[in-house]
Amino acid sequence: MPLPQIRGRILTWLSEGDTSALSQVLDNYPMPSEAMGIPSQAQQLYDGMNHVGAIPTELYERYDVKRGLRNADGSGVLVGLTTISSVHGYNKKGGRVVPDKGELTLRGYKMSDLVDGSFSHNRFGYEEVAYLLLSGALPNQAQLTDFHDRIAMRRQLPDGYLSAFPRTTHSHSIMNVLQRATLLFYAFDPTPDDISPVHEMDVAISLLGRWPRVASVAHAAYTASQEDRRVVIPPAREEYSIAESILDVLRGDEGFTRDEALLLDVMLMLHAEHGGGNNSTFATRVLSSSGTDAYSAYSAALGSLKGPKHGGANYKAGEMIDDIAAHVQDWESDDELAAYLTRILKREAFDHTGLLYGLGHAVYTITDPRAEIVKQYAGRLADQCDQREKFELIKRVERLGPMLMRDVRGITKPISTNIDMYTGFVYSMLRIPQDLFTPIFAIARMAGWAAHRMEELYGAARIIRPAYNSCMDARAYKTLSKRG
Repeated sequence: MPLPQIRGRILTWLSEGDTSALSQVLDNYPMPSEAMGIPSQAQQLYDGMNHVGAIPTELYERYDVKRGLRNADGSGVLVGLTTISSVHGYNKKGGRVVPDKGELTLRGYKMSDLVDGSFSHNRFGYEEVAYLLLSGALPNQAQLTDFHDRIAMRRQLPDGYLSAFPRTTHSHSIMNVLQRATLLFYAFDPTPDDISPVHEMDVAISLLGRWPRVASVAHAAYTASQEDRRVVIPPAREEYSIAESILDVLRGDEGFTRDEALLLDVMLMLHAEHGGGNNSTFATRVLSSSGTDAYSAYSAALGSLKGPKHGGANYKAGEMIDDIAAHVQDWESDDELAAYLTRILKREAFDHTGLLYGLGHAVYTITDPRAEIVKQYAGRLADQCDQREKFELIKRVERLGPMLMRDVRGITKPISTNIDMYTGFVYSMLRIPQDLFTPIFAIARMAGWAAHRMEELYGAARIIRPAYNSCMDARAYKTLSKRG
């Protein structure tokens, strides 16, 4: 049977014998609590931490503990210096946080200028931003072409890699696949523990080339396994940008427009870097400070970004908007929308967490500059995709949400929209599956993580080791026979 083709390119068919991504392997052994239950002798084991770990709030105040590495006013504790980026959202005057318009700069350049500079010239800009983050300077044409070629030559996966490819599971998470895939690359690297500048740059370039393909293949494999068919993968195209490479695997013979790829490219630029204090970047710095290999550091960053309080929020924001759209009949009614948002805040609706995803940020107080840029491009695409009504619904959530958070939850700190409010909407219009929302965030952030890893390795060069104050009582030891 001849191999299929897409736009003249011969495709790769992968069967279960070709890749483990199409095979389902479950653990035959149950969890201890399932097999043995939780009888009285196991109560302390399973419930003990609910008591011994309950530290009174007043102790945090007495010992001046910066929970979450945050000061009492919500600002971050200063733990390092960087020349990579600046995330500005407030000023401090007289020991108080004074809200200010948000601004994001990379290596001294405003993010808005970087995005406009490429998009206005119909040019893909993520690779320029990645080069800037990794090298410290914007590339000229020769340098940009060389950088693109280095990424492109690493798009193909190593021979034999797919036979050991980390598959998705019934509770599939492409972020988990990316973690395992990254650790698997360690096994294919002849000098994986080399932390010299040249090797570190090579690893960063390799992952920029390979992560988009790994994530896309993982999604395609999961879909194929659910539909009981072989997965079909187009060959890597070296001339494509990273944004085009993602859409190429996802769309197959449907193809994609340049405008769609350019909008995805904008999203990659906006997610490329956001300071050293965000959870996943700080995780990268913590692991890097120990001198561990690059693959371990980046897989840890992926694990952090997967969390719903961090990168996973874009997925949750998209789900929330869909839930609101399904339960609010008149999208133009402020009263009806406010009533349902109030139910969400009271934990009576949606996911019962009481959170309005896409609202609030650790640094930005008045505006998230990335959200402003996304909103601008999302509005254009909404008109093209006949999604203007949903776009206006999101804008109403953005307008009403902060007022209701103050009235219902008593939140007094400034609340700005963050980039997650519009990210899921944009990805949906681009027909990107929800399980790839956060992986695309990770693909983009790879450049920022690599820049911070190298700054930590070759700059601060001291293992990160904060302190925890002990607040437990001394206890007398009893022999086993005398314990109750």
